[in-house]
Parts: sequence; structure tokens; C-alpha cells
Amino acid sequence: MAKLGKRTKAAREAFAGKSNLSVEDAVALVKGNAKAKFDETIEISMNLGVDPRHADQMVRGVVGLPNGTGKDVRVAVFARGPKAEEAQAAGADIVGAEDLMETIQGGTIDFDRCIATPDMMPIVGRLGKVLGPRNLMPNPKVGTVTMDVADAVKNAKGGEVQFKVEKAGVIHAGVGKASFDEAKLVENVRAFVGAVAKAKPAGSKGTYMKKVSISSTMGPGVSVDVDSAVTE
Repeated sequence: MAKLGKRTKAAREAFAGKSNLSVEDAVALVKGNAKAKFDETIEISMNLGVDPRHADQMVRGVVGLPNGTGKDVRVAVFARGPKAEEAQAAGADIVGAEDLMETIQGGTIDFDRCIATPDMMPIVGRLGKVLGPRNLMPNPKVGTVTMDVADAVKNAKGGEVQFKVEKAGVIHAGVGKASFDEAKLVENVRAFVGAVAKAKPAGSKGTYMKKVSISSTMGPGVSVDVDSAVTE
């Protein structure tokens, strides 16, 4: 068995026997043990009582974190003419139409969020098999198919987070950086959990939120009391 490093061993000892903590205590524990040489992302994972194979149990949405994500989000926009100019003025990193489609088809995906005007969807639709699995496909339900490209770009750059339940009923996302103040991380966690709570689908039966956990990029995770995460 590989020998544990000092940091890993200390983290395991700090987390031992701890579970179902309040949001405040969980954030303090995870942040206090995020001691990698880079600014670790604080991540949330939620186990939901849904089966996304059924359309009426799909959970998907978007939330603007009050304190941002701490991540430099690269945004690509499919648009032409004045809308392309609006996107560029708003800070989009990549703007194009057929040329952008060809770049993506060639295997280059140098962005974290993809936005499109409605008239561009026939072009974007050809990229479904490439963008879909990466959760990058523009979708009007989360505001990434819109004529208001400037606002969409600013939201993406300003800390907006998309979420979509995976096959096993799990949602995960980054909700800040270890360098954030604890209070800001707590706010972000509650904002994210609140958005997922509001996105509860009509087909959900029984317990909707089964488990909420918080971890850092390189650290262990700890479970959070669900009521503490939902109640502000």
C-alpha cells in the first residue's frame, strides 16, 4: 500500500468521524484543509431522488452565485453582425458562426460556456454530439440561447453556474475557491442548493435531496445537514 503524505494523512485525521455538519462547519473544515499549492476549488455534490432517464424527473437550471466562482470563464458565442459585435463588447472570448463550428468540429474547444442567438441554432445543432456530452450545448432553458447575448456573456463571466443531473441522480459544481472568506462560501453553497431545490421536477417522488457533500479539489469530502443547506 502506498504511504500517505503528511498533508493527506492530516486531512483524513481532521475529517475522521465527522458527517452531517452544518453548512458553516462543513465549509470551515473543507477550507481549513485545502492546503494544496494552488487555490483549490470548493465543490458541492448532491445526490437527488430522481431518475433523469424520465423526462419528468430531469433537473436542470442555472444560478448566479452571489460571490462568483473565482474562475476565469471563457465564453464562446455563435452570432453574426450586430449581435456578434455586442458579444465582443461584452467580453466574449470567441465569437463566430460557420468558422467557429469548423473549429469545434476540428477538435478545438477552448471555452467553458457556449452561447448562441436563436438564428444560429441550425449551425450549433450540428455540434450536438460534441458539445452535448460536455454540457456545453446552448439551451434556452438556462439562458444560453438568447438574443440578449451581452447580458448572457456578462452573467457567465460574473459567476453564473449551470447544473444538470447526471444518470445516477448526482449534481456537482464548483461554488468558489478556498481563498474565499468562509461567509462567502456559505452564501454560495446555500444559493446553489436553493436553486436545485427550486428546480425540483414534478415527477420526483419521496425524498428529493438525499445527500449534500462539500469537498475541495484535492481534499476529502464531508456530508452536510440538508436542512442546514436549504434554510438560510
